[in-house]
Amino acid sequence: MAENASHSARPDEATACFVHSLIAGEGLAPAKIPNIRISRGQSRLEADVVNESAVHDVAVEDEEGEHKAVERRPKSPLNEVESRQLTKKQLSDMAWNVRNLSKKLDSIRLKLNVETIFLVTKAGDRSVIGSARKVVQWLLSKNRVTRYVVYVENKLQVDPEFDYEGLVEEDPSVKERLKFWDPKLASEQAHLFDFVITLGGDGTVLYTSWLFQHIVPPVLSFSLGSLGFLTKFDFNDYQNILECAIRDGVVVSLRLRFECTTMRSNPLPRETPASKKHRDLVEELIGEETDGKPSHRPDGVAHILNDVVVDRGPNPTMSSIELFGGDEHFTTLQADGVCIATPTGSTAYNMAAGGSLSHPDNPVILITAICAHTLSFRPIILPDTVVLRVGVPYDARTSSWASFDGRQRIELLPGDYLTVSASRYPFANVLPHDGRGDDWMHSLSKTLNWNTRQRQKAMH
Repeated sequence: MAENASHSARPDEATACFVHSLIAGEGLAPAKIPNIRISRGQSRLEADVVNESAVHDVAVEDEEGEHKAVERRPKSPLNEVESRQLTKKQLSDMAWNVRNLSKKLDSIRLKLNVETIFLVTKAGDRSVIGSARKVVQWLLSKNRVTRYVVYVENKLQVDPEFDYEGLVEEDPSVKERLKFWDPKLASEQAHLFDFVITLGGDGTVLYTSWLFQHIVPPVLSFSLGSLGFLTKFDFNDYQNILECAIRDGVVVSLRLRFECTTMRSNPLPRETPASKKHRDLVEELIGEETDGKPSHRPDGVAHILNDVVVDRGPNPTMSSIELFGGDEHFTTLQADGVCIATPTGSTAYNMAAGGSLSHPDNPVILITAICAHTLSFRPIILPDTVVLRVGVPYDARTSSWASFDGRQRIELLPGDYLTVSASRYPFANVLPHDGRGDDWMHSLSKTLNWNTRQRQKAMH
């Protein structure tokens, strides 16, 4: 981080996601919000996605209900998002805007103009394929007023149980409206989709988050798995639930995600393996640069919903890990690893490692050591405005390994590090219409049997 860091201002003009259009416009004049029609005079906000291929319409009603001029802007293609080092103020403002918008969305029902639906099923579970076929058949029914376009995973096209050919025989129009996605399409063309439906457990929701590395359309998750922290809807009533969500609108919770950037050490001129061990990672990250050349280079960015874990991997000895927060060196950790979790991920690996449980509305970063070599290292909770850096010192005996939401495991060589900060792209999770209430506490009791014991007998 630097106070004069460059800011790559690329608004999400190509997104059809109302949530991220709102985030892009939070704190700006209403006419600056792309793709959203907002009526100030109504008691509830109605955001209708403008679905045009060439331009954006931005219309705002004034206090008397009269329409002001409509600004028309050409769409810009989605470019590959590179690592962006935010200044402290930029990161603080971004985190505050997301939190502020999340509070507003908590009590608002958002009406969607749904035309294109993205369907995700539990990977490797044959029992879910039949359920996926039922949903697709219902969405593409001839009796439906809106002619939806539905995307399913490309593996289902040749799956005998899904029976794609049978769907086409029943209704030839299905051939034009049933399309197939692969991870590349989800990652590069996320703006095509208005709504996401998942069939599975919490792992399926995490996979959906992984597919949408940038913008995430609203995700409605049906419970067909073993955990239920993120899957709030009963599949047995899927027709009524989807009909109500599309017709009457949805309540959305913005789940904090982390943006993790892998930074690789740049070799020095005439550097040898022996001389590399004498380099100081702490000095390079928080000290003054002497020759003006960057000591590290970015090598990939991942947006995660649960946690990033840095551990010893296949090495038999413990890891040595440097922890930084902003421009401060926190500590050198000797342990099997460290888990850095979002509030959503607090009930996952973080909890198993002895970390604190955190309500998903808390804007925090949880840091928990995995089998620390000292008894005094205790889990800590930091605000989401902090930029963490987790590195492997140059004199470490072995390398470490990093995994992001349990996926994409990479090796961190001595001198490499990760930056972890609040993501610009939160996860838009659809909630039941009765809102949050005690839903999270209910999930703790139901899934984990949290603090369940036989009641103490009264004194006689």
